[in-house]
Amino acid sequence: MLYHAYEFTHAAIGPMRQAARMGQDMLTSPFNPAAGTYQARATAAAFEMFINATRRYGKPSFDLPTTEIDGATIAIEEEVVWSKPFCQLLHFKKVDGPKGQPKVLIVAPMSGHFATLLRGTVKQMLPGHDVYITDWVDARDVPLSDGRFDLDDYSDYVVEMCEHLALDGERPAVLAVCQPGVPVLVAASLMAEDNNPARPASITLMGSPIDVSCNPKQPNELATNRPLSWFENNVVVSVPWPNKGFLRRVYPGFLQLSGFMSMNLDRHVDAHVRQFQDLIKGDGDSAEQHRTFYDEYLAVMDLTKEFYLQTIERVFQKRLLAIGKYIYRDRRVDPSKITDIALMTIEGEKDDITGLGQTEAAHRLTPALPDEKRVHFVQEKVGHYGVFNGSRWRSSIQPRVAEFVEKHRVRVG
Repeated sequence: MLYHAYEFTHAAIGPMRQAARMGQDMLTSPFNPAAGTYQARATAAAFEMFINATRRYGKPSFDLPTTEIDGATIAIEEEVVWSKPFCQLLHFKKVDGPKGQPKVLIVAPMSGHFATLLRGTVKQMLPGHDVYITDWVDARDVPLSDGRFDLDDYSDYVVEMCEHLALDGERPAVLAVCQPGVPVLVAASLMAEDNNPARPASITLMGSPIDVSCNPKQPNELATNRPLSWFENNVVVSVPWPNKGFLRRVYPGFLQLSGFMSMNLDRHVDAHVRQFQDLIKGDGDSAEQHRTFYDEYLAVMDLTKEFYLQTIERVFQKRLLAIGKYIYRDRRVDPSKITDIALMTIEGEKDDITGLGQTEAAHRLTPALPDEKRVHFVQEKVGHYGVFNGSRWRSSIQPRVAEFVEKHRVRVG
């Protein structure tokens, strides 16, 4: 009933939201002689805050129409080059751009937000790389007839995408941001053991929970303080009609968002207070920056029950990959089979989601990998999101990733 109550509340507030829009339009109209008064500006600002607090945020666009290479502006076209029910592989194709750039598969987190959360990651990688990204599909939009999706399916998708990208003769570089670190390392281990010619040339794990016993943070504690049955009984619900995924059991995005917000509630409250003040003052630039951030942050997607519960159990509660007991479809996953897939791990000094050491643990699990094929880097003064976005990503982290990817390029065979 939780999901139904959420949908009903959203629908019930609809008329009030529409009235607020009409009131805002009237108060800000250039034909309103009182539009410039403090009372009108304050009321219009209040209306906007109400609208933004109650509206549904749809999937954002990447909005990356061009990139700049050696001073020249190159057009970008987004194209879907591979597709399955729960994911499509999106290619940022350069129109009349340089050929032969390193092929990079960015595996976006499936943790409640859309892949567009990595817009800054993609933008910085575009000039020097042929970029692809996993564009995950909201589970509420996938019909039950399309089957289930779990952690093993996630690894299968990574394997298939690597095989697709290697068709032109070069093994891809894989960049996993946060949550995908585990299924990506699983996929790489399986491909290495099978001597799959399309196995990644390199994998870069950024803020990934490979071993959550290292410096556990609040998300780790939330996942381990209750039995798995509690999560299934309290936060897994059925998608309501008339969504395409009607009756699919999911962990809804709005619950994940509430968890994100509660971790830094004071910061979000302060941001919205400043937004209200900026709207009254007419500070359009600051207000627009706030809108841009929260249009992305508040856009969330549902996760399938089986994927969510397996992540809680395998990654956070039992640490199966870290202790050598991770089972993929009745097959034990052995990262020690990785001998020629270069490994880079990146952590943020102030990461409050994936603590220091959790990502670095991947090196302990891959003892057969030569030292010249492994790199670990800790970026000072950044939190979780600063690892893959922001000024230090652009100036410090991304250049190191680019150098690592270039150094370990490998042809198939």
